[in-house]
This record gives sequence, C-alpha cells and structure tokens, in this order.
Amino acid sequence: MIIKIVKNKVFNYILSIIDFQVNVTMEIPLLKDIVIIFVLSVVVLYLFERIKVPTIVGLFLTGILAGPGGLGLIDAVNEVQFLAEIGVIFLLFTIGIEFSWETFSQLKRSVLIGGSLQVVLTFLAVFILAYSVGISIRESIFIGFLISLSSTAIVLKLLQDKDEIDSPYGRTAFGILIFQDITVIPMILLVPLLVGAENMNVPFINLIIEIIGTVLFVIAGAKWIIPWVLYHIARLQNRELFILAVIAICMSITWLTTIIGLSPALGAFLAGLIISNSEYSHQALGSILPFRDVFISFFFVSIGMLLNVNLFLQDIVLIIFLVMVVIFLKFLISSVVTAILGFSFRVIILVGLILVQIGEFSFILAVTGVQYNLLSQSFYQIFLGIAIMTMTLTPFIMNSSPYIINYLSRLPVPDRIKTGTYPMRISKKIDIEDHVIIVGYGVNGKNLAKAAKTADIPYVIIETNPEIVRKEKEEHESIYYGDATHGTVLKHANIENARVMVVAISDPFATRRIVHTARRLNNGIYITVRTRYIQDMEELYNLGADDVIPEEFETSVEIFSRVLAKYLIPTEEINQFISEIRMDNYEMFRVISKDFESLCDLKRCPSNVEMSIFEVKKDSLIEGKSVAKIGFKSKYEVTVLVIFKDSEKNEILPNPEENTVFNAGDTVVLLGSPDKISRVSSLFYRKNK
Repeated sequence: MIIKIVKNKVFNYILSIIDFQVNVTMEIPLLKDIVIIFVLSVVVLYLFERIKVPTIVGLFLTGILAGPGGLGLIDAVNEVQFLAEIGVIFLLFTIGIEFSWETFSQLKRSVLIGGSLQVVLTFLAVFILAYSVGISIRESIFIGFLISLSSTAIVLKLLQDKDEIDSPYGRTAFGILIFQDITVIPMILLVPLLVGAENMNVPFINLIIEIIGTVLFVIAGAKWIIPWVLYHIARLQNRELFILAVIAICMSITWLTTIIGLSPALGAFLAGLIISNSEYSHQALGSILPFRDVFISFFFVSIGMLLNVNLFLQDIVLIIFLVMVVIFLKFLISSVVTAILGFSFRVIILVGLILVQIGEFSFILAVTGVQYNLLSQSFYQIFLGIAIMTMTLTPFIMNSSPYIINYLSRLPVPDRIKTGTYPMRISKKIDIEDHVIIVGYGVNGKNLAKAAKTADIPYVIIETNPEIVRKEKEEHESIYYGDATHGTVLKHANIENARVMVVAISDPFATRRIVHTARRLNNGIYITVRTRYIQDMEELYNLGADDVIPEEFETSVEIFSRVLAKYLIPTEEINQFISEIRMDNYEMFRVISKDFESLCDLKRCPSNVEMSIFEVKKDSLIEGKSVAKIGFKSKYEVTVLVIFKDSEKNEILPNPEENTVFNAGDTVVLLGSPDKISRVSSLFYRKNK
C-alpha cells in the first residue's frame, strides 16, 4: 500500500514537471519559430550549396517558405524581425570596423571616382525613369536611392570563391561597393527630409547640431575613450570579457544615436568606425563575426517572410520586365564608370556584370521608406520581388561572363576602349629583344622582375591596375598599363621578339585568353603560366602553354618536403620524388593509388630522431667543459655532430673529438631523440650557482 502511494506521488510529480515544461514551451513561441528557421535553413542551404547558389538566396527562400505568404510555419513574425534588426546593427558595425583609411587609400580612385559616379548616375537614371512614368518627385528620389545600391555580401562571396578579389575588376567592384556602403548612411538620414519637416522626429537645426556633436564624439571616442577602455579590458586576457565589452560598445553607441533621433544603423556604423582605427579592431571583428552571421541570417529570412507570394505571382510579368530593366541599367552605368576609370574592355564588362543586383542595404532603406509612406505596400512587394530576383540571377550571370565577353568582343568597339584609356598604357612598340614579358605585377610578378633585374635580363611588365602602374613608374620600373588579352597590347610589348612570357594573374579566364593570343602571335615563345587549380592545367597546355605551375600543389610540395625532411629522409630522395611529380604533370597527386616507388620506406627511416641547434651561453653549465666531461653519449645518449667555433678563424669541427672544449658563443648541432635533446638543452642555458 505504501509503495503504491509513493508510486502515485512520484508519477504525479513527473506529470507536473512535464506539464510545467509544456506550459513554459507554450509561453515561448519564438523558440519553436527559431527551431523551424534553423532547421529549414540548413536543408535549403545544403541544397543550394550543392548547386552553387549563394547563401543569401537560400535564406530568402527559407523566409518565403516559412513566412505567412508561404507555408505559414512562423507565428512570431514581429519577434523574428526584431532579431533581423539586431543583425542589421551587427552588419553595419562590422562594416565600420573593416573600413580603414589604409583600405580607402589603396582603392581611393575606385571609391571616390568610381563609387560616386556609379551612385549618382544610377540615381539620376532611375529618378528620370520613375518620374517620367508618373511617380512623384519624392518617391522617384527614394526609388533612385534603392536601385543605386548593390550587394556587398553577394559580390564579395563570388569574388572570394573565384579567388579574384585582387583582380582588377574585383578591386574596382570592391571600391565602388565601399562607397555605396558609406552612402547608405546619408541616404537614411535624408529620408525624413524627403517626407517633410513636419514628419521629422526633431527640428532640422537640432538635427544638424546633433550630427556635428556625433562627429565630435566619434573623433574623441576613436582617439581617446575607446582605446583606453579596450586596453584595460584586453590586458586582463579574458576572452568573454572582451567580447561583452565590444558588444556593449556597439549597442551603447547605437542606443545613444537613437536617443538623439538618428538611425540605429548610423549608430552601429559609427561604433565600428570608432574601433576600426584602434589596435584592437582585428580582435573585435573576429569576436563579433559569429554574432553577425547568425543575426544577419534572420535579416535575410525576414525579408523572404515579407514577400507575398500571391502578389508576386500576380505581378510576375511586370516584375520580370523591371528586373531586366534594372539589370541592363546597372550593367550599362557600372560599365561606363569603369571605362571612365580607364580600364580595359574585359574589366569594364566584368565590373558591369557583377554589380547588376540590388543590395541588402536597399532592404533597410525600403523598410524606412515604408515607415515614412514613401513606398506603398503594393510597390514594396514589387521591389522585394525585383531585389530577390536580381540577387538570385547574379551568380548565373557571372558564370556566363566568358561567353558574354566573347560575344561583346566581336562588336565594333574602338581599340582605345578595348585596351583601356588610362594614360600610362603602352603607346608605342617597345624597342627590346630577347626579353621576358611579365603579365601581372603581384607577388610572383614582382619577384620575377627583381630576379630578372639582378640577372641583367631585359623584361617588360604589363599590369591592368593603374594605381600600381603609376606607383611603379615613379620608381622607374619597366611597367606599362594594358590588358594582355588583347593582341595589340602584346604587340606593343614586342612579343614577336620576346623569348619568354610569364602569366602571373589571378583571373583564370583572362589567363586562357592571354596564352591563346600569345601563342598565335609568337609560336616560338616559351610561355609559363601560374594557375591556382590543377584542373586548369590540361586546358592551358592545349592552348599553348609550355609550363603550367598550379599553386595548390606547389604549396603541398613545399609542405610535404619539409615534413619528410623532419623524418630525416635523404634529401636526394625527396628531390627525386618532387621531380617525378612535376615531370608527370602532378598526375601522381591526382591518382592517390599510384605507387611512389622512388620514395624511401618510412619504416627504415628514423622517425624518432631530430637535429637541434644550440648556442653556448656565457656562464652556462657547458661553458669551459669538454665533450667527454659533459658525457653527451654516455650520460645523455646524444651525438654532437658539428661545433661552429665562435672565433676569428670561424672554425667548423665536424664529429668533434672528446677533448674539444665548449666556449661561450659556440654553435652546437646535436642529434638524438626529442626527449633526450630536451633533457640536454638545459646545459646551454642554466646559470652557474
């Protein structure tokens, strides 16, 4: 009976706990929605990653499926949008941190000239088109703001995936995007002015005073306040404390700007800007990135949730038409701006193609426009459809860029535009022979030029980055601006009489074009090509390259050679193995099962032995004593291979005799197992008592 009562009480207690947990769960609907978003995002992003579609597009689709316009899986829509606003704050905060005067100075021409021209011309073109179809002036201005911005997230992802962030078109596009990211701040501030003074939270004069005060605060914070705070926190070496401090700075400054009536997005950007010029910016950025990536995912999901699928399908024809107009208009203007900067025709087309989409900051602007009634709900839905479609199409457009460039290259475009209008291009044929043509002045090109100069070999450098050309010209370097994909540029470099050409650029499509063109112009020239991936080798050989060096395997060769040397495998066997790999065009690495007969069997190579080098310190236990006295072999089981005597004669004593005495400053090479070497090392550093 007692047991039964106890069982009933325990059972009832368990039921009460379960009931409590159920009630708690029912009281937190956001928890269920977060689980749905994360699980659905994982599934969608996995599928999209398999078909090489950007992550942002997958997040949009997640929001569309889970939102009210899709399957209706999400109940706490407002709470998700609140998390999205936190994501926007973190996004602008990281952009502020990443913005530095060093980056600005490197890309200042693309930022100031390219960025300003692209934003202004796109804004004017959209404004004129919108106003001409009957939209009011203020709404036309606002629509111009929306369309003038491109997606930093998508463009950088595409450039990083292709390893073309440092290519001429990548740097130009990045410079334009930097200007756009900065421009979104004044655009947000101008929104209340478009509506009218009566709709502003604060009087205009007060707003100007507050902006001036904010600028002064940023200067003071960046120079004195924040570095002092972060210094005292960082010296404690507490990672959690540092992360919390960075988030506290971000949120505090964001909150202060909202109190005075400014945008929270502006506050977050200013907070990042304050930290950006301190020595703690890299650590702060690394700490905040995981938070940004999580919360910004909610932002893109929330955008998808706002899209009304029914309205989108009803206006699908209009949306597709407007998407085509936006893509063509942005492509045309970005291309014209790049042409004004003086770049070649290929770079012009690539920059135009990669900036055709509407950016993520346009969504932030659009929400602000809805709040101030600058966009109706119906037009807002149309805008969402256009923006999401342009973002979705961008990677497919970029994958088609080689075919687009080939087609457009057949058009009757003047040679001056094809080769670039930058003033320091090759204007006449270079009067040298038997020279090396170096295409690209990155790390590889620069090192090759130094080697050629040292060996007194004549060379010519062709570079498509005008800033590099200008800088190196001032140093009297033999460098010229031009796009080597065009035969005219190679002819001006006197390719007919050149002996060797080295292509060391990061653009795979341009590399193929250059090899093909060079082989056509000079069938006897020796062409060496740097490529990133081994799968590009066969095509480059077919196009006419004599020597193709894939970076990924040259790096691996260096790594494994050092590892094998650590195991004391004979150097001649390592070199023979490397030679066989290169002679076989790296096929040995591609076919894992191939037997490397030339490499010695690791079982017969000593794996538990290492060589170490020590210097005899003054007053150490070993100073003034002989090899026999120390007892390296008998006591420590270590062999003394070489002693480099610190004397005027610079004596080298291999296999030193037992009576050899160690003096301060001598360098000693020891051979033995790691534990024995570690044990004997104390003799070189411990002081006499």
